[in-house]
Amino acid sequence: MTLARLAALHGVATEYAPSAGVTVTVPEATVVAVLRALDVDASTPEAVAAALGEAERAGRERLLPPTLVRWRGEEPPGPPDGLPPGTRITVTTEDGQTLTAPGRPDEPELPPDLPLGVHRLTAEAPDGRRSTSTLVVAPARAPQPPARVHGLLVQLYSLLSARSWGMGDLGDLRELADWAGRTHGAGFVQVNPLHAAVPGAPSDPSPYRPSSRRFPDPVHLRIEDLPEYAYVDPARQGELDRILGDAAEQRERVLGKGALIDRDAVWDAKRRALELIHTVELGPGRRAAYRDFLAERGRALEDHATYQALAERHGHQWRRWPEELRRPRTAEAAVRADAELAERVDFHCRLAWLTDGQLADAARTARQAGMPVGIVHDLAVGVHPDGSDAWAQQHVFAAGMSVGAPPDAFNARGQDWGLPPWRPDALAAEGYAPYRGVLRELLRHAGALRIDHVMGLFRLWWVPEGLEPTEGTYVRYDSEAMLALLVLEAHRAGAAVVGEDLGTVEPGVREALARRGVLGTSVLWFERDWTGGGRPLAPEEWRTGCVATVTTHDLPSTAARLTGDHVTLRHRLGLLTGDLERERGRDGAETADWLAVLQRLGFLPEGPGDEAAEVRAFHRFLAATPARMVGVWLPDAVGDRRPQNLPGTWDQYPNWRLPVAGPDGQPVTLEQLAASPRAHDLLRTVAERVAEAGGGGVRARTAPPGARSV
Repeated sequence: MTLARLAALHGVATEYAPSAGVTVTVPEATVVAVLRALDVDASTPEAVAAALGEAERAGRERLLPPTLVRWRGEEPPGPPDGLPPGTRITVTTEDGQTLTAPGRPDEPELPPDLPLGVHRLTAEAPDGRRSTSTLVVAPARAPQPPARVHGLLVQLYSLLSARSWGMGDLGDLRELADWAGRTHGAGFVQVNPLHAAVPGAPSDPSPYRPSSRRFPDPVHLRIEDLPEYAYVDPARQGELDRILGDAAEQRERVLGKGALIDRDAVWDAKRRALELIHTVELGPGRRAAYRDFLAERGRALEDHATYQALAERHGHQWRRWPEELRRPRTAEAAVRADAELAERVDFHCRLAWLTDGQLADAARTARQAGMPVGIVHDLAVGVHPDGSDAWAQQHVFAAGMSVGAPPDAFNARGQDWGLPPWRPDALAAEGYAPYRGVLRELLRHAGALRIDHVMGLFRLWWVPEGLEPTEGTYVRYDSEAMLALLVLEAHRAGAAVVGEDLGTVEPGVREALARRGVLGTSVLWFERDWTGGGRPLAPEEWRTGCVATVTTHDLPSTAARLTGDHVTLRHRLGLLTGDLERERGRDGAETADWLAVLQRLGFLPEGPGDEAAEVRAFHRFLAATPARMVGVWLPDAVGDRRPQNLPGTWDQYPNWRLPVAGPDGQPVTLEQLAASPRAHDLLRTVAERVAEAGGGGVRARTAPPGARSV
């Protein structure tokens, strides 16, 4: 009981309920390990008693909680509960102003009309106690899409054009947004996380396990679009031509020879080209812009670039670096004393600036194409333990812990994602600066931001090193503070927020997100009345505040569902837990159930049997829901039957390395997509149905001349 009280004070669960009426007790060893990661000694009964006494004493003596949230227009600006009469309250705003309340001395008050922002609150009690707290003043709700919109969901690396260097890039994103907005009235394009990957080869191809969530990966650059590209020294043109030849060969390998996307090969060619471009002196205006970028990003960018430079020399596993390089501040002196390292730091700073510029170009093009939302960027749930963020912010991450998921109906063994979690106490002590920095950077060029595993704003499943995922436990975060900061930064950027709230969601979370204007994610196959026999929900029963899709990057494509190819794939890889024929029968019955619904509602006038028509019918259904955003998984537009990611696999399946392809498995380029009658018919159908239901945007135009089937 004493250990449970101590754990509760630090937000660590000693039991959890995976389903109604079921309670699981967390192993004591797990609780002790998690508390140790929070610098709390619970190794013996004596240590537990001492730690509990210290925590309770600190709680009694502290005047203020670590963080205080006020929602604009919802609550009177009253002080925290429990302040003694005569306590003096002062607010130092984020721009340096000092505000005090004009009220009676014996009644503590917050100053009126507090500005939006992240401020510092100080309380001084008559008995001499003094306490400070982070005060977050946020709008009551995040911005909403300006109109009901439809758009595309795409893993950017998977969409190659005739100009790509072996994987999709920011030039392709710009072209896709321009085409989709102008031709099909699309309101947004949602992409996978474009975060910086861990350097070195072979790299981790997953965009959801990055080195840094704050800075983008220059592998996404369109090299030929860089202004300095045209001014490479003519004497080195032969070298540049060889690089271009390597890029063309890599593109042909993927598009013409069936090879997988090879991020490492693409980056090798782009890195060599960028090193040539780096020799070109910036013009006065460009240099001034670059200096502004460096000043705005400050130490965070310097740390990231320093990590990149050190990783080139010593490898990315920073815990194996020389002792003096394992921490950013002690590494600074080594970098300053080494001209070669200093030059590489500048090189990586320059790459961040160049990538930021092309992200801005893509966002601007999307808006100019008429997209009310524009580019929707994606925030991964965590970072790689060997990456830049984990090195630069070691004090904020919980040592020896990994984020994952508890056992559930789909995975009895639970999941360990290999991502170190943020410490909730360290975040609060920092005024949530690391979290705010990530949000601010991603929102710079976003019309909306998708938050992967948005439930992590409330709690995360921590798995101690050496234990199985089943032996983890939940650790709580200050969800009010996390939500308030998210809404505040989204408000400042004028961007909507989408939460990926699929899977195990504790009661009250979806309601809390909806109250703050955070849209959810609704996937057709999961939208059933689970309390009433599992029937598919009618369109009018869907929630309004969501992005509605038929499928996602972690699920089978719609064509694979219709053909049963996904069952065959899982059987081939040994992932089925039951008999193949029984699984095929169950899956076929579910698909037939949905097709019957589509026919009954008039969404499948062509009748069953035509795969492309059935895909359109599913999207007619989505358009009939009240969802604020309707998303089309881009591979569905061309009949791709392969998932981009197959959860539960590592090297058994080429996750995150497949180009968008047609039903025959042949890659489909961006140019072929734009000329595809099948893609045109689907996107026109969605555009017209959304417009008929009162959505914004324009109707799709007629098929372009010369359109051909894919």
